[in-house]
Amino acid sequence: MVGRNPGEPHRSATSLELFFDLCFVVAVAQASTSLRGALEAGDYAGGSLRFALVFFTIWWAWMNFTWLASAYDPDDVPYRLTVLVQITGSLVLAAGVGRAFQEGDLRVVTLGYVLLRTGLAALWLRAAWSDAGRRRTALRFATGVMVCQVGWIGLLFVPDSARLTGIMVMIVAELSVPVWAQAAGMTPWHPHHIAERYELFTLIVLGESVAAATAAVRGAFDRHHDAGALYALAAGGLLMVFAMWWLYFAWPAHTFLATTHQAHRKRFTWAYGHYLIFAAAAAEGAGLAVYAGHITGRTHVSPLVAGAAVTIPAAIFLISVWAVHVRPHQMRRVEQLPFPAAVLLIVTAALSPAPALAAGLVLAVLVVVVTVARRSRRVRERP
Repeated sequence: MVGRNPGEPHRSATSLELFFDLCFVVAVAQASTSLRGALEAGDYAGGSLRFALVFFTIWWAWMNFTWLASAYDPDDVPYRLTVLVQITGSLVLAAGVGRAFQEGDLRVVTLGYVLLRTGLAALWLRAAWSDAGRRRTALRFATGVMVCQVGWIGLLFVPDSARLTGIMVMIVAELSVPVWAQAAGMTPWHPHHIAERYELFTLIVLGESVAAATAAVRGAFDRHHDAGALYALAAGGLLMVFAMWWLYFAWPAHTFLATTHQAHRKRFTWAYGHYLIFAAAAAEGAGLAVYAGHITGRTHVSPLVAGAAVTIPAAIFLISVWAVHVRPHQMRRVEQLPFPAAVLLIVTAALSPAPALAAGLVLAVLVVVVTVARRSRRVRERP
């Protein structure tokens, strides 16, 4: 299990990595559904906080494996079996999301997370044994992961009043492990492979938003309520997701990952910043479902809250994409200003009678502006 060549041609995601991602869909769906239930019950702050914390465990487990697999991927039998253990952990984690939201019971989530992270630590130990030149880094990763697992298990015995503080401490500890480990030496990673893996997870969370919104709108139509408002919601939601996909994939990340983002600070900013992108995309489906329930009268959420459930995730997604995914391309200021302006318009769209459609139209206009600006830039730079 020696390090792979970071300049390897035609490096792409393996079928095992795709299977790993597919199983994480279950956990993402459970988190989105639980967020919807919390918002419909009126638990806005608590539900959003629990979603952010649960989604962190999902994203963090996925991201850690992604970077390890970019550095070390022998695809032999021991490696495959260890990854399957991690997949099992993701499914156990998904099974516990509902309990964590409704009852604050973290036992099943913690069990799944420990399975995930134990498999990851085993792979780092194997890398330390095989790759002598990076042994110190791999051992730091394995040590940091296992120490954090002890901390997560310990939180199960902490009083409820102190649990949130403990969780925040553990999140800081988890985020610090890669920084501490890579300080001993950088593991190899493939810029094109990493960019593709992040793109694939973006597709997963956007697809989950489409699935959640489709199910909610279909259920609303079955109740024979205001067809005009439902058509506006369906059209707006679809337009929003289409535009979110367009804006994220308009700029290839591997171009700057292979150049300016080789430095630790920039690389970590890009990698960690995607938490907001992924979480916002997953929350968008929950927001569209909440608004569908508001239209049918199934929930007693106010129009402003229902509208905000649609527009705030879209605004967070857009500003995060702009900050970590668009700005590194070093575009002219006139090409970047439309993004913050669009964010302000999307937030205010919560006040409109059809917030999804209004936000979708803003995003569609931004797509047109961005596309025209990029085409003009290519024409100017053409020899």
